[in-house]
Amino acid sequence: MFKGLGGLADMGKMMKAAQEMQSKMEELQAELDRTYVTGESGAGLVKATATVKGELTALDIDPTIFNPNEKEVVEDLILAAIKDAQSKATDKHAQEMQKLTEGMGLPADMKLPF
Repeated sequence: MFKGLGGLADMGKMMKAAQEMQSKMEELQAELDRTYVTGESGAGLVKATATVKGELTALDIDPTIFNPNEKEVVEDLILAAIKDAQSKATDKHAQEMQKLTEGMGLPADMKLPF
């Protein structure tokens, strides 16, 4: 008499799983907002700190590199540190997203959010 109701139960499971995924994604995004990475250049003379989302939050420059004759070297070191921090941020973000997808039984190469 109620042959189609089996599909409703499956739909309910899918909706619950989708809500759980959304909740986990929100938790992960909040955690990533609080996670920082630091990129370096010049053997640590220049350090750039960024959120895992890639937003630059701090720049630390050793004062010994300030030589007016080497302005371009300092600029290059600053850019290299920023790029290193952004690269680390991207890698960390990808790692955390992969952990989330694997924990939910999704394929490891699945990209979230959709």
